[in-house]
Amino acid sequence: MSRYVFKMPDLGEGTVSAEVVAWHVKPGDLVQEDQVMCEVMTEKAAVEMPAPVTGRILSIQGEPGDMVAVGSELVVFETDATSAAAGAEPVAKVTAPPPPEPLTPQRRAGDKPGDKLATDKQQIAAAANGAHNGNGSNGTGQHKAARVMVSPASRRRAVEAGLDLTTVTGTGPAGRIEPGDIDSALAAGAARGAAPSMNARANATREPRAGTEEVKIIGLRRVIAERLTESAKSIPQYSYVEECDLTRLEALRKHLNDRRPASAPPLTFLPFIVAALARVLDKFPQCNALYDSARGVLVKHKAVHVGIATQTPQGLKVPVVRNAESRALHDLAAEIRRVSEAARTNKSPREELTGSTITITSLGKLGGIASTPMINMPEVSIIGINKAIERAVVVDGQIVVRLMMNLSSSFDHRFVDGFDAASMIQALKDLLEQPATIFIDG
Repeated sequence: MSRYVFKMPDLGEGTVSAEVVAWHVKPGDLVQEDQVMCEVMTEKAAVEMPAPVTGRILSIQGEPGDMVAVGSELVVFETDATSAAAGAEPVAKVTAPPPPEPLTPQRRAGDKPGDKLATDKQQIAAAANGAHNGNGSNGTGQHKAARVMVSPASRRRAVEAGLDLTTVTGTGPAGRIEPGDIDSALAAGAARGAAPSMNARANATREPRAGTEEVKIIGLRRVIAERLTESAKSIPQYSYVEECDLTRLEALRKHLNDRRPASAPPLTFLPFIVAALARVLDKFPQCNALYDSARGVLVKHKAVHVGIATQTPQGLKVPVVRNAESRALHDLAAEIRRVSEAARTNKSPREELTGSTITITSLGKLGGIASTPMINMPEVSIIGINKAIERAVVVDGQIVVRLMMNLSSSFDHRFVDGFDAASMIQALKDLLEQPATIFIDG
């Protein structure tokens, strides 16, 4: 029997070990060369490990969550099984089950907004009729509609009696519920022992729960946990929040979007903010820096490599847009989309997830007034974007409606003084509120 021992390879960047995240094969499996056997995690990124040869797997080393040293035995193959493997079906790669179908109908490509509304109404009506036919009433249902039509007096009477009007069949025009329909429903309910009323359902208790679920923290989640813990433990973080008036920027953004080709994706606020940030950092180089704790050196960068904090199915990743200071607006927008999508689909090369000099994070879509972003070590600054909303503000003594957004920022207070941090955010605010100045040199 010929054996082939595959050892944990050197994954670069000083990696001495890697964490086993998941196995896709097991001892006894016949595998083909280049078939993915497992996923391992370094401090920088997840890496799929392909089979180096075709053969039968005799043994594997490491359970998910275990660290395996570089050079240690990882998989042992029986390569004599090659001929048998050639005629055998390769072991299928383990894939996640497809996500469940959404509960609400989704718009299809080419559908118009009115199509979805019509579909929603049809489903609501169908659901209402289904509920009606299933509650034991007379089953005619031909006048039943999704919207209950009833007089205020009858509605009040139903509420007082704890009667759900959606269970009542209306005999009036277009399914309108007449007073006699309520009499019949109450009489039928009394005869059947009455279905639980709204009040009864509101007062119903739920079954108490017991037990726990233990989840082993491995892979990317482990890396996130360790980095954030280290960030909180070792960095005295100073936070600063300022509001910005984006009304002019929104007008510019809409103007540019109206002029874009139909096939081009619309501009969001993010490329404008990255462009403005790259301009501002020229005057605040201490905010575009990394702290090398091993050497005790603050490394100020002339290039602006912006990390884009991105939520992915695997967890939080920070792909990097390099040299933001030299990119035009549409180039910035395209690169932000590209690196973010690669991170979400787990296709980012390792080098694209490292090397940022400052990070931008955003919870804007979820709302919220302010946040306290955690510094992405070894950087010294991070900018958080909050949701832009229209609200009333006072301008020149007048109450007017403006599009306002908060910037939430955190700084490593060891190297960025509060005065400098606030000055940097104020300079960024000035550019965003006068967006033409983002694109003017000097």
